[in-house]
Amino acid sequence: MLSNSKSSSLPSTQVVMTRDEGLQYYRVMQLMRRMELKADQLYKQKIIRGFCHLYDGQEACAVGIEAAINPTDHLITSYRAHGYTYTRGGTVKEILAELTGRRGGIAKGKGGSMHMYCKNFYGGNGIVGAQVPLGAGVALACKYQGKNELCVCLYGDGAANQGQIFETYNMAALWKLPVIFICENNRYGMGTSVERAAASTDYYKRGEFIPGLRVDGMDVLCVREATRFAADHCRSGKGPIIMELQTYRYHGHSMSDPGISYRTREEVQEVRSKSDPISNLKDRMLSNNMASVEELKEIDVDVRKEIEDAAQFATTDPEPPLEELCNHIFSNNPEVAVRGTNPWSKLKSVS
Repeated sequence: MLSNSKSSSLPSTQVVMTRDEGLQYYRVMQLMRRMELKADQLYKQKIIRGFCHLYDGQEACAVGIEAAINPTDHLITSYRAHGYTYTRGGTVKEILAELTGRRGGIAKGKGGSMHMYCKNFYGGNGIVGAQVPLGAGVALACKYQGKNELCVCLYGDGAANQGQIFETYNMAALWKLPVIFICENNRYGMGTSVERAAASTDYYKRGEFIPGLRVDGMDVLCVREATRFAADHCRSGKGPIIMELQTYRYHGHSMSDPGISYRTREEVQEVRSKSDPISNLKDRMLSNNMASVEELKEIDVDVRKEIEDAAQFATTDPEPPLEELCNHIFSNNPEVAVRGTNPWSKLKSVS
C-alpha cells in the first residue's frame, strides 16, 4: 500500500531474483535465526546476562533492506539489533562475544545486546524511539556532505507513538533529508498489542505530509523492492519516506518475557507455519528449481558449524580487564574514577 504518494512511479510488482541472490538471502536469514536461537540458549544457561532482545521471525526485514541499499549508506536501529549488526559487517563471533561480555566482542564486551556498532551502523539504542532523531541527524550529514548517501532509521510499533518521532518527521520534511523511516511492526510493543496501544495502526500514514509504504515484512523480496523504491525517492532529493514492515517476533519482547502471556502459542505457531520468511523463500526457490534440497541442507550444516564455532569463542574468550572499564568515554582516555566506587588503588579518587 502507498499513502500520500508524491512520486510518479510505484514500487515494482514484478521482481527478479537470481539464484545466487536467493542462496545468499537464505544463508544470511538462516544464520541470523541460528544466532538468535544460540543466544536464547546461552541466556538460559546464564552465560549471557542483562538485557537481550532477539530478532528471530523478522529476518526478512534486515536482509531485504540491506539488499536494496549500499554499504556506504547508513543505518540506525533500536535495541533489537543483532541482525543488523551482522548485515552491516559484524561477525557472528563478535556479536555472540559481545553478548557474553568478552574482550573479542564488537564493542569489546562493554556494550552488550543493545549497544553494538560497526562502520556506518550507529547501534543498537536502548531508549525507545531516541534513535529516530539521531538517524535524521545522520541524514542531515549525508545531505551536507553531498555524497548521495542516505540513512535508514528503524523503530518498532511500540516506539511509534513517541513525540520525538513526529518532531523528527517535521524537520526531515522541511529540510528534505535523505532518510527512510522504517517502522518494524511486529504487532506487540513489549506485551501490548498494537490495537490496544494505538488509535490508528496505519503506521505508514503517520507522517501525514510524508509519503508512506506498507510492506509485507515477512517476504524478503517485498522488503527489497519497497526499500529500493524508498531509496530512489530519497536519492532524488524528494526528502524522507516512511515504510511500515508488517512482521512478527517469535520470542517475547526480551528474554525475560516468555511471550505467551499476552498471545497464544497457537498464534505464534500459525505465523511460523504460514508466514515464516525462511520457509517461504526456501519453498519459492525449490518450486522454481532455483536450488535443490541438498544445496539448502548444505547451507544449513555450514551455518550450524559457524554458530557453534562462534559460541565456543564467546564462552572462552577472556573478559576485558578492569583497566579498560572507563576507556572510550573520552577521546584521550584520561584516568577516570567514580566517587564512592573506586576500589582500585591505581585510580585517583574523586572528591
